[in-house]
Amino acid sequence: MSEPGPMLIAERRRRILEHVHEHGYASFRELAGALGTSESTVRRDLRSLVGEGLLDATRGGVTRPVFPPAARPVSADAVAAEREAIAAHAATLVEPGTAVLLGPGRTTAALARRLAELPSLTVVTNSTMVVEALMDAPHVEVVAVGGTLRRSIHAFVGPITEQHLAGLRGAQTFLSGDGVTPERGLTTPNVFAAATDQALAAAGREVVVLADHSKIGHDTMCQTVSTERMSVLVTDPKADSVMVDRLVGAQVDVHIADMNR
Repeated sequence: MSEPGPMLIAERRRRILEHVHEHGYASFRELAGALGTSESTVRRDLRSLVGEGLLDATRGGVTRPVFPPAARPVSADAVAAEREAIAAHAATLVEPGTAVLLGPGRTTAALARRLAELPSLTVVTNSTMVVEALMDAPHVEVVAVGGTLRRSIHAFVGPITEQHLAGLRGAQTFLSGDGVTPERGLTTPNVFAAATDQALAAAGREVVVLADHSKIGHDTMCQTVSTERMSVLVTDPKADSVMVDRLVGAQVDVHIADMNR
């Protein structure tokens, strides 16, 4: 049987986008059933949609993109500057000689590079980027937690990771994610990543969330840390002031990073 014509392909991909944006996540099998087509056809459509930045690939399916195309930052340099400012501020919250936990993300990796300068520290992480950032830091003891590698976030997730984390404790857990709202706290679109982040949060006496302004007010499918469990939020000066005020009203200690640091 030949591939359907262009209009049918366009309609199918439109329906895929609508389904994923409504539910946050969809598996290959789920989409094939919803569309009445084969998984191989769905996979071809998803490769195209992921390549265009309309969806993000994850294990066994796809999720809504962290940055939808219309909302993607105009300047990569500006995003990097915000990330570094947040990381620099977060580093000031860490006491030498303590143990901290770092989740996956570019901001937590930037924090790890700052922590490499401390005279003594123990860092527990499931992030390969954090491990790499601390590889040449002789005074930092790194405890890498294994599991199932999720390549899209450069981190280990899943039951094995969660089991290893269950017996650990640290002064602080630093987490990033895909959205922060006063109603639901920190969220992420992937169920596996969310469960592992929850285990990281449970291991820390204090949870510090690192989120640039694009994530403030953005909500995704899976709750990682409730607002009540968030001790500190570090963000940048562009964060929506109304959302910041509501988070402060929910007893979250909001820190605005200095962009000139």
